Amino acid sequence: MPNKKNAEKALRQSKKRQIANDKVRFSIHDMKRKIRKALETNVSIEELQGLYKQAQILLDKATKSDVIKKNTAARKKASIANMINKKAKSPATESATKKTTTKKAATKKTTTKKAATKKTTTKKTTTKK
Repeated sequence: MPNKKNAEKALRQSKKRQIANDKVRFSIHDMKRKIRKALETNVSIEELQGLYKQAQILLDKATKSDVIKKNTAARKKASIANMINKKAKSPATESATKKTTTKKAATKKTTTKKAATKKTTTKKTTTKK
């Protein structure tokens, strides 16, 4: 137990701050848990990106108020992003992206042929007077 008044006050303040910091840390942990659960239940990529944005905001606020360190926040953001990217690159979504890329490649080939034929136009010759 503290012996002086200012030590008692400091103890009260540190307890308040600890409770507030614990709430922030738990909300970060809870957000990561929500994202993991969303990944398991096959939620759409757009919803996952929304959850990631919320996690970024939480981590930035916690860093700003010195609840967690800057590198810890960056590491947590990166791990969440990696989880979401793995989901985006899963075989089910990969086949859908391959179909769209092959269509784009086919249209590019036809446009390049047209451009090549346009370049073979005759040049006008000018004579000096």
